[in-house]
Amino acid sequence: MLTRRQTLALGAGGLAAMGAPGLVMGREDRGPSLHELAQAKGMRFGSAIGVSPPGTVSGAFHDPQYRQLLIDECGVLVHENELKWYVARPDAETFDFERADIIMDFAEENGMEMRGHTLLWHHTNWFPDWINNHDFGSRPASEAERMLTEHVRTLVERYKGRIYSWDVVNETIDEAGRFRETALSRHLGEEVIDLAFHVAKETDPDAELLYNDYMSWEAGYERQQEGVLRLLERLKARGVPVDGLGVQSHIGSGNYDYSTGFDTAREDTWRQFLDAVVAQDLSLSITEFDVHDKNLPADIETRDREVAELARRYLDLMFSYPQTKDILVWGMADQYSWYQEHWVREDGVAKRPTPYDENFQPKPLRQAIADALIAAEPRP
Repeated sequence: MLTRRQTLALGAGGLAAMGAPGLVMGREDRGPSLHELAQAKGMRFGSAIGVSPPGTVSGAFHDPQYRQLLIDECGVLVHENELKWYVARPDAETFDFERADIIMDFAEENGMEMRGHTLLWHHTNWFPDWINNHDFGSRPASEAERMLTEHVRTLVERYKGRIYSWDVVNETIDEAGRFRETALSRHLGEEVIDLAFHVAKETDPDAELLYNDYMSWEAGYERQQEGVLRLLERLKARGVPVDGLGVQSHIGSGNYDYSTGFDTAREDTWRQFLDAVVAQDLSLSITEFDVHDKNLPADIETRDREVAELARRYLDLMFSYPQTKDILVWGMADQYSWYQEHWVREDGVAKRPTPYDENFQPKPLRQAIADALIAAEPRP
């Protein structure tokens, strides 16, 4: 795997001064990294990274300039897809950690911590076909329990002591506030969530265990917020070892083709939701931050300004809670953002949802994140 020295060597003669197209801005030009700014407040900053084939939006790891950017800015990495069931569990009998290990080794060799995403993506659309069509036999609840226990235990044991925080369960509640049914919950009910947390806790007692979901501060997510809050209350009441809430934080334009508008934040409702979460003695983590600019004008200066302004407002609000200690972006450079392949703009232009542009130059969004970290109160 690539060490810090090797990764720097990949950029020799090319990773130079700010302003040159295609080059990463040098550390001396940028000042403190985002992770250094976060550390000064008792926080962490990091990013998702994928090892899909080169040339794909989820294949950023193959780009040496992107790897350099991660080294320069991040203290934490998270697998974009590599630990999801459809990658790590190609069939009922097999586990495949080749891609996940590449990222793990890179992080460790460059002094970065790792988050784990995700032990159970509770959404039928993102289970592999083999589990959606699995024959659970004459004792389906026992088979579902065995399968999930094996899966969680295998992943957590492999990375015990190396992954400090897990998104144990992801996206259980839909926009209407309802509990999703999957091939596993059909036989185990809501206890499928309990089981995942208990097995993770038994396997690595020191890891932070989060419930992660995409309820947002935009208008239209109020019922999902309520559903997530009620779920957390039930988990706590049953003694499930959940430590905190992962707030994905895909803000801006709505994540659907017919979305309109850009800033529809309901800050009062959002604060009420967060207040109720932390009142349960739960931490908050920003786990997948980016700003969707689908409905903004094509003009780059206008888009970048509005993206940065919205990001600053959101981060100031989130950082006002001392329980918020992690901020991870879902990609550091625009060309590697998942948004390039989802909910495309009507004008067809590329989106600009991340801190750096396609030439690895910092954008106003990067400055907004830095300013929010500088303004944040130190964590206790």
